Amino acid sequence: MSGDHRIALLDYSGSHRYLSRDDNGSHKRPLPVKKPVPIGDQELRLLRHIARAGPCTVGEAADAFGAQHGLARSTVLTVMERLRGKGYLTRKKDEGVYRYASVAEDAELVRGVVGSFVEKALGGSVSPFVSYLAEEAEDISDEELRTLQGLVARLEARRKS
Repeated sequence: MSGDHRIALLDYSGSHRYLSRDDNGSHKRPLPVKKPVPIGDQELRLLRHIARAGPCTVGEAADAFGAQHGLARSTVLTVMERLRGKGYLTRKKDEGVYRYASVAEDAELVRGVVGSFVEKALGGSVSPFVSYLAEEAEDISDEELRTLQGLVARLEARRKS
């Protein structure tokens, strides 16, 4: 996706949800639903990096993520602090340095991006997205197709129950 897409974490009911973490970085419990704070593309890329890599210092994020994307350490720090201020990252002091952790797993972040895109760009309908996949997307692998078929089967089973 290009441009400035704003996202919020969404649960399956469409409600915005944030998770808290305990001192070990494990999810504790959902926090009360609150108005989501949107984030931009660069923030999302860094947030997904941290969600996949696990808790890290600014220096570690700058070395692993910043260097790949041409970002200075100070820029990485600024983005991480913005994400923390928006509630997407937590920070804990560990041996004299702060370690930042994502409040959500990478898969949950992706679901939030897709949910936000469907709601905002497609008016809540997934049909245009599925139509795009059926008519335009030529590089869907056999594995992705099997995954999509499984998801459709789950949707059908839920409707029957």
